[in-house]
Amino acid sequence: MISEDTIKKQIDYTLKETNFSALGKKKKGKVRDVYTANDKVFLISTDRQSAFDRNLANIPFKGQVLNQTSVFWFEKTKDIIKNHIIDVPDPNVVVCKKLNVFPVEVVVRGYITGVTSTSAWIAYEKGERNFCGNVLPEGLKKNQKFEKPIITPTTKSDAHDEKISGKEIVKKGLMTKKQWALVSEKALKLFKRGADIAAKNGLILVDTKYEFGYDNNGKIFLVDEIHTPDSSRFWLKESYKERFAKGQEPENIDKEFLRLWFTKHCDPYKDKILPEAPEELIVELSRRYIMLYEMITGKKFKAKAGDVSERIERNLRKKGYLKN
Repeated sequence: MISEDTIKKQIDYTLKETNFSALGKKKKGKVRDVYTANDKVFLISTDRQSAFDRNLANIPFKGQVLNQTSVFWFEKTKDIIKNHIIDVPDPNVVVCKKLNVFPVEVVVRGYITGVTSTSAWIAYEKGERNFCGNVLPEGLKKNQKFEKPIITPTTKSDAHDEKISGKEIVKKGLMTKKQWALVSEKALKLFKRGADIAAKNGLILVDTKYEFGYDNNGKIFLVDEIHTPDSSRFWLKESYKERFAKGQEPENIDKEFLRLWFTKHCDPYKDKILPEAPEELIVELSRRYIMLYEMITGKKFKAKAGDVSERIERNLRKKGYLKN
């Protein structure tokens, strides 16, 4: 693990946003800056930490962890479904095929949990038993494992994602019946692969989201990211059973750590101004992201410290994506 001092020093160099207009038309996402060119897309992972549909903080090395974790998983799952990656010119950057992306996030849940308005547990607590087309049994407890993983899609939105069922996706024309059948089948296979690898490394893959796109021939690809700390929830496997039996929250190693802090100190949905996350929390979250990367990949995290934006520009020039 890298030192706490290294993380603290990097706070001043976190990548908050990018400005590489020569790459193409820019769209600022919650975490990534996306540049669209004629034939390809550049995804640059920043250090922005998003939750509750807003930016909460900037976490040192978070973009690097996010990107490199995703690249690891794309490689581990390409036998299940092809993905959009063409090149990885920088630890924070992937160059991708330009595809038509479905306006749906395919969320797979292995456990009933969560604190956000779209979470399965919050809906269940309020009495909802048909969740995105899944009929849930009575008597479930928070953080309990489902008998089988369930798919709970949401519509994609820059403002706020809305729950939807597979039948509604087809009915609204967001996907054809054939497309939804393939995507939902692949999503469950991806989740199983992720859960199996995570379990071998002492982790529980609790839930995650996938995005898919298709080319001009109708071939479907996995896009965006996969099994990262931003798209997924992970718990530590070793302590889960004991803590669940005692009614305690599982030990988490993802952005739920930050979410829980903000829900205790403010109303992150309604308050116009949020409290600033304390430095020790930012450092701890950075450390946890790096720990997660190392646990999953079995590789030591090589921190690329210093000015991230300058490094990205230098590497993009080396590969010819930016002209001198």
